[in-house]
Amino acid sequence: MIINGIHIDDTFAEAFNMRATRVIITAQNHKWAYHAAQAMTGFATSVIGCGVEAGIERELSSNETPDGRPGIAVLMFAMGSSVLMKQLENRMGQTILTCPTSAAFSGLESDEKINLGKHLRFFGDGFQTSKLIAGKRYWRVPVMDGEFITEETTGMVRAIGGGNFLVLARSQAQALNACEAAIEAMKKVPNVIMPFPGGVVRSGSKVGSKYKSMFASTNDAFCPTLKGMTKSELDTDIESVMEIVIDGLTEIDIRKATYAGIHAITQLGEESGVKRISAGNYGGKLGQFQFHLRDIMADASLKEVS
Repeated sequence: MIINGIHIDDTFAEAFNMRATRVIITAQNHKWAYHAAQAMTGFATSVIGCGVEAGIERELSSNETPDGRPGIAVLMFAMGSSVLMKQLENRMGQTILTCPTSAAFSGLESDEKINLGKHLRFFGDGFQTSKLIAGKRYWRVPVMDGEFITEETTGMVRAIGGGNFLVLARSQAQALNACEAAIEAMKKVPNVIMPFPGGVVRSGSKVGSKYKSMFASTNDAFCPTLKGMTKSELDTDIESVMEIVIDGLTEIDIRKATYAGIHAITQLGEESGVKRISAGNYGGKLGQFQFHLRDIMADASLKEVS
């Protein structure tokens, strides 16, 4: 498959089962909601080293939030429910509770619940109070700028992590420019995050290493400086490869985001310097989900998201 001169590899991204939740963070204005959300989603690029993958999903207007204030929707993904709950509680206490004017509410309706402010209320040292509204419990915790308001629990759902595609270009600047275009398009897709810095990762990995202490190492097949030293997947004119990783609540969410990102890149045409779009997988042996690039790009039903 070739779109506007850019070759789409006949391959697939291999993704995994995860657990996810959404938190709605509100504040006096979007500036402070962003401060809280950015702190909460810091150091959350990969479960390999961070325990959780998290990111800002989108900005919310005051008519979209429970307390009628400006807000930010944050998505968090982990490999298990206990890890997700622990990470959520730790990050809530250190980044949302501490942020001036902030409040936190559930962003997912689900039969399965995890703690949001249930334990955080104890920071109130016995002065905290609660109120039950429409079957949901909210806590008011006294703090020095007034009160911290939080919902007791939030929903948790089964989700998918590790969707991805690779951008192969003639130069580093061209690869990054293409990825930036892709990320801008993908941000418009709901229910997904791209958890790496700016949504882009340059250090894609493979399973295993020559060093026993390492269970993942650099993806040498896609490293341009190693073309003559390893079994390379790169043509001679490819000098930079960057990856976009996608976590989503459902398969269709990841398919939509993948389409939106690749479509944005192919719209730039071959003059952008992008030669190929590929994906990372483990031969289908590890992940439960496969996102075939050519199948996604040929799916007419996904065009509405671009």
